[in-house]
This record gives sequence, C-alpha cells and structure tokens, in this order.
Amino acid sequence: MTEPHFTPLSEASRRALIAVRDSAYAPYSRHPVGALLITESGRHYLGCNVESANFKGLCAEAGAIGAMIAQGEREIVTLYVIGPGHHLCTPCGDCRQRIREFATPATVIVVLDGDGNSLKHYTMEQLLPDSFGPENLPPS
Repeated sequence: MTEPHFTPLSEASRRALIAVRDSAYAPYSRHPVGALLITESGRHYLGCNVESANFKGLCAEAGAIGAMIAQGEREIVTLYVIGPGHHLCTPCGDCRQRIREFATPATVIVVLDGDGNSLKHYTMEQLLPDSFGPENLPPS
C-alpha cells in the first residue's frame, strides 16, 4: 500500500486549527479537540468538540463535517485533527464512520500534535479497514 499524500498545513491554517481547538467547550473531559477539513473545491471547514452535562457531546470532526454539509459539499480531501498534547488524538469510532461517509480512497486524515505538527497520517482504509459504507446497502 502506498503512503497517503497530503500538503502540509499553511501557517494560517495551523493557527486557525489551534484557535478552533482552543475554542472547544470541554469542561468535563478537559480534552479540547479541533478539526479542519478541506473539500474537493478547496474550501476549509473548522469544528471543535462541544460537550454537555449528560456526557453526550459533539466531536470536532462531526462539527466540521456538519459545516461542510450545510454548505452543500460532500467530499473530504484532507482532514486534520488536533488535540491538546503531543500524543495521537485520532478520530473516535463514530467519527471514523462519519468521515468514511464522505471520504474517497484518496482522502487523507492527518493527526497533529498540540502545536500543529504532523504526527501520523492515514488513508481511510488504514483508519477504518473493511468499512461499511453506502455501497454496502441494497439498491433502493
């Protein structure tokens, strides 16, 4: 399998990603997360996690995907995820499935450290192997 190819973040995008992570509402986990996705059109969509007292929150990736969908776009080219530290902050299982819905085999998911430096990157197949998607459903 070939390594996924992605363009490193611009300084402006890195700063925006850190800022959106720092805007997260994470009073319960104290684990703020930010996401930036780039679509086929080249547009950028940001999201951050938003927790609630019932412990059912919104993940950063889900927020960015929601913003993308609200603008009529449907294809993720690159997704960047940033947590608060220097460890991997990979998408949760629910978000892996959400990303899968709008990914292509060429989509790249990049996990950054707390300063916005790349730690690891994945293709969708590497992040969620043998995944279930729209093509697995019977025709309507």
